[in-house]
Amino acid sequence: MGQPQFTRQMTVPEWEALFPTDDACKAYLTRRRWPNGVRCPRCGSGRVYTLNSRQFHWECPDCRHGGAYRFSVLVETIFEDTKIGLRQWFKVIYLMLTSKKGISSLQIQRVMGFGSYKTALYMTHRIRAAMIDPEFRRLMGIVEIDETYVGGKNKNRHWDKRTPGTGGAGKAAVMGAVERGGNVVARVVANVDTGTAEAFVNEAVAEKVDLVATDESGVYRRVNRKRPHQFVTHGRGEYVRGNVHTQTIDGFWSLLKRGIIGTFHNVSRKYLPLYVAEFEWRYNNRDNPEIFGAAIARC
Repeated sequence: MGQPQFTRQMTVPEWEALFPTDDACKAYLTRRRWPNGVRCPRCGSGRVYTLNSRQFHWECPDCRHGGAYRFSVLVETIFEDTKIGLRQWFKVIYLMLTSKKGISSLQIQRVMGFGSYKTALYMTHRIRAAMIDPEFRRLMGIVEIDETYVGGKNKNRHWDKRTPGTGGAGKAAVMGAVERGGNVVARVVANVDTGTAEAFVNEAVAEKVDLVATDESGVYRRVNRKRPHQFVTHGRGEYVRGNVHTQTIDGFWSLLKRGIIGTFHNVSRKYLPLYVAEFEWRYNNRDNPEIFGAAIARC
């Protein structure tokens, strides 16, 4: 099964023409954040009025009981209270979304000309955090579930950093589920066992699903309690049996690992969930021609 094809994004000249100034970026953010008209971020009122003395600022009359509430388009976004221009934020988001395997913070620093690596790291981490979707729709249809391990090989570590065990020893575990032709849900988990697998499936997969396909791992033995479940036995050389296979989720793992190994080289366990969220976002928006606008709206 082929890798997902990502839709064409804006070229650099197109991006430059669309966002020549910070004000152009603020206008775009306003439209994406409030497509049906500006609303007060504090109380949700739509009876706000523009402050003519300050562009992209509004006042909410319904919040006056606690003092007149004035707000800008940047309030309660990842761009608020930073000294970095909005156009620079937009450019970093553009670079992250148009890099299929991701782009490292070091490369962001070089391309953007930031004087500090910490600036680039701060920005990319905040953008990745904005890509986490806590209100995703649970997967339906035919769903594949699998786990993978991210990290260097145990044998390649210094002797005093090696972890007892084989396979995933010392690596971070990631569990994922993908709807055939649809979205993926991936989570970094503390360990891979029956309880963790059951909790993940209940979170990510609807009960009225056509089929859940896994490999023969015993951690998925409780899946059939609420959902139809079949598995292929990789240990016997069985990888496809009709609709039963895990090739789609394996394709996502390939994207994730090639990005982490080839682009980021080393990702700490602490920040791995942010990188997983980034790859999940790009995958789930692979057919969205407005992926850039969707990302801006989430920020």
